[in-house]
Amino acid sequence: MKRKLRSNFPRGSYLWAVRNAHWHALGIPEEDCEKPKIAIINTSSELAACFSHLDGVAAELKQAIREAGGVPFEVRTTAPSDFITGAGARGAYILSARDLVTNDIEASVEGAMLDGMVCLTSCDKTVPGQLMAAARLNIPSLMVSCGYQPSGEYRGRHVDIEDVFVGAMHVVTGNLDREELIGMSREAVKGPGVCSGMGTANSMHIVCEALGMALPGSTPVAANSARMRDAVRQAGQRIVEMVWGDLKPRDILTPGSFANAARAVLAVGGSINSVKHLQAVAVEAHCDVDVYALFERLADQVPVLSAVRPVGEHTIEAFDAAGGCQAVLKQLEPLLDIDTLTVTGRSLATELHDVTVADESVIRPMASPVASRPAIVILRGSLALESGIVKTGIVERKVRRFTGPARCFSTSDDALVALQQGEIRPGDVLVMRGAGACGGPGMGGGASRVVFAIDGAGLGEEVAMLTDGHLSGLVCKGLVVAEISPEGSVAGPLALVEDGDRIVIDLDTRRCDLEVEAEELEQRLQRWRPSRPLFDTGWLQQYRHNVQPLTKGAVLVRSSEDAVD
Repeated sequence: MKRKLRSNFPRGSYLWAVRNAHWHALGIPEEDCEKPKIAIINTSSELAACFSHLDGVAAELKQAIREAGGVPFEVRTTAPSDFITGAGARGAYILSARDLVTNDIEASVEGAMLDGMVCLTSCDKTVPGQLMAAARLNIPSLMVSCGYQPSGEYRGRHVDIEDVFVGAMHVVTGNLDREELIGMSREAVKGPGVCSGMGTANSMHIVCEALGMALPGSTPVAANSARMRDAVRQAGQRIVEMVWGDLKPRDILTPGSFANAARAVLAVGGSINSVKHLQAVAVEAHCDVDVYALFERLADQVPVLSAVRPVGEHTIEAFDAAGGCQAVLKQLEPLLDIDTLTVTGRSLATELHDVTVADESVIRPMASPVASRPAIVILRGSLALESGIVKTGIVERKVRRFTGPARCFSTSDDALVALQQGEIRPGDVLVMRGAGACGGPGMGGGASRVVFAIDGAGLGEEVAMLTDGHLSGLVCKGLVVAEISPEGSVAGPLALVEDGDRIVIDLDTRRCDLEVEAEELEQRLQRWRPSRPLFDTGWLQQYRHNVQPLTKGAVLVRSSEDAVD
C-alpha cells in the first residue's frame, strides 16, 4: 500500500480547494493533484554560462517525472557565479548566496509542502546550497549534475577558464600581454556548464555522488551530453519511487557517507572549498560529524589517484571517460564505508560491484597513486587555532617548511599594489585578512587574485601567503594557507599579526605558528579594535550578523535549542 503524501489535504478542505483552484488554472487535472508533487530546483540564469542550459534540462526532467506518475513544479532560486556575481562588493555575494539558495528552497518547497525534489546542480555555491536544503527539509531528494562546459584552443594549445583567470593576474604583474589574454578569453568557454577542471563545481558534483545523493555513475558529466540527459530521465523516474518509498536525505547522510565524500575529494585533489561545504551539509543534516577532523584523519590514508587540472595535466573530459567518480570509488573501495545507502535505495557495495575503471592511467589504483602525500592538508597552530587549509597539489615541494616576516594587508587591492611596486620580497609571508566569512563578508574571491599575481611576479616558490579568505577551486599554486580560523575580524591571533612578525608554516608537522611572545600579544589585544564593517547593509548585513565560523560550515546562526531529530 502506498504511503499518504504530505502534499495531499482532505478533499473539499480549505487548502485542498484553494490549491486545486490555482493548479486547475495552470492546466493540472484534478486527478493529478493526488500524485506525488516534485519540486525541480532550477538556478537558471542568463548571467553566466554555468546556468544558461538549465531550462532545457528542467523541461526534460518535467517530462520524466510526469511519465513516472508525478507532478513537477519548477522552483527558481538565486544563482551565484564566482566570475559574474563576484564583481560586486568584493565578492561578498558569492558564499553568502549559498545560504540564500538554501533558504529560497525552504521557503518554496516547505511552504508548499511538496513531496520531494530534484536539484539541478551547477555552479560552485548552488550545489552545497541545494544539498544543505535537502538535509534541512529531509524530504526525498536527488541531485542531478548538469555538467561541465566545453573548453577550447588558442594558438594550438588547450585553453579554459583557469588559464584566463591565471592570465588576468599575470597581466597585472606584467608577465603576459593584454592582447594575449583577450585572445584566450574568446576561446576558453565554448558552451554552457560549469568550469572545466577539478574546481569547486566538479568537486562538489563528485561529493554529491560520493555522499550517495546523486545517481551512481552520473558525475562528472559534459553539459548537454547524451549521458547527462540519460541521467536526467533516470532521476525523474527515481524521485517518484523515492517519494513512495519515503527514502530521505538523513537516511543517506550518515557519518560513513561524509567520510566517503572526504576520501573522494582527497583522492582527486579536489577543491578545498568542499571541506566547509561538507561541514555545512552535516550541520543541516543534524549529523554529528567534524568534517575538518575527518580530512585531518584521512589525509595520510587516502592517496591521490587522479591529477586533473589544476592539480595535474589531465582534463576533466579524460577523467569523465576513465569512469569519473564511480571509478574513483571503485579504486578506493577497500577504504570506504560500503554499507552506506545511496539514492537508488541500494548500498554503495552493491553499486560498486560490477564497476570497472576504463583508464587506470587517469584514475589509478591505490597501489600506484599519482602521489602518496595528501593534496589537501589541514593545519593547526598558534596562528590557526581552529584550522587553516593548504592545497599542496601533487608536486613534491622543495620547501615544506617556510619561515618569514609578515607583510600585512587588509584588501587584495593593497596587496596587488605592493606586488606591482616590488614591495613583496623573497622570504616574505604575505598576510591578507579581513576576507573571512564575517569580515569579508562572505569570503570573496580576492585572495585567489593575489595568489595568481604572486605567481605572475615570479615569486610563487619564494613567498608564502596566509589569508582568512577562501581560494577558488582553480587555485593550486604556491604555498598558501587559506581559510584561517579564527578569522581576522575577531580578536584572535590573525587579527594581532603585525608587519615583521615571524610566521612558521610546516606542512610535515601540519602547523601554522606566530612567533610572538604571549605578553606582546596580550598588549596588542588590549589595543585592538575591529575594523569598520564593509558592505554593511541589506542582505550582506544580515549575513554578517548571523554567519557562523568555518568549523560550523559558515552556516547561518541556529537556535541553541536545535536538536537532532
